[in-house]
Amino acid sequence: MALFKKIAIIGAGLIGSSLARAIRANDIADKLTLIDMSEDVCKKAVELSLADEITDDAAQGVISADLVVLATPVGTFEEIAKQIGPSLLPGAILTDVGSVKETVFKQLEKHIPPSVIVLPSHPIAGTEHSGPEAGFAELFVDRWCIVTPKPDADLRAIERLTSFWEACGMRIELMDAAHHDLVLGITSHLPHLLAYTIVGTAADLEDDVKTEVIKYSASGFRGFTRIAASDPVMWRDVFLHNKDAVLEILQRFTEDLTALQKSIRRGDGFYLQEVFSRGREIRRHIERLGPEGYPSPQQMNKSDD
Repeated sequence: MALFKKIAIIGAGLIGSSLARAIRANDIADKLTLIDMSEDVCKKAVELSLADEITDDAAQGVISADLVVLATPVGTFEEIAKQIGPSLLPGAILTDVGSVKETVFKQLEKHIPPSVIVLPSHPIAGTEHSGPEAGFAELFVDRWCIVTPKPDADLRAIERLTSFWEACGMRIELMDAAHHDLVLGITSHLPHLLAYTIVGTAADLEDDVKTEVIKYSASGFRGFTRIAASDPVMWRDVFLHNKDAVLEILQRFTEDLTALQKSIRRGDGFYLQEVFSRGREIRRHIERLGPEGYPSPQQMNKSDD
């Protein structure tokens, strides 16, 4: 039996289209509606047969849906909430896939009827690619999904939502919204900020040097700056809506960078080696956990040996 009678996804990019594929592959909903404000994206979604119904009318598309998922940049949430609020089914669950929680949902809840259950969630999955053709059903398998309910949130609704993400293949973690924003500030938001900055620094070099940087890009430059190919609108909204956490992490990073700068100037090789050695150990621990964030069975067997 399907978990939901009707699921409406707003946004048919990488995450939204992958979610549509996962819902259909796992028979999670009796009916699936995919909504996108772009006529071209809707046409592509129709070509790919991503849903039972595909429309650019959000207010119409969410009617009778008992689960609505926002899969658009977080900066669009408030405007979308204004559009869909009057059409939402009483008792429906409204969730999202955004990587910022606290400030975004304070704005969103102003336009959502009290009869609708707002449960923010963040599937930590993705690639640097975008668009409905970039999606795939397996994107969420064995990845973490962080759900950030309020302390007084409806427990049955939380169970239904976690069952939904588990049906897509995800592992669930419940977390306070502010804590989520701080954790993601360092694990996701800061790396993207640095990647965009490094590419920008390279772009500002003299033409002959810039050409050589691109031509001779080693694996370090290519690998680290890969995430600078991500959707700039999405990341603009992330930094505007999670500015407090990002600025706190950025301040700490700046202090560490200043200490490194001083040690290089002084020729303090001992300090540099200590920092690099500690960084290597942390990296090795991350590798042992794997991309999913927990040890694979093979890695656990190695530990036993």
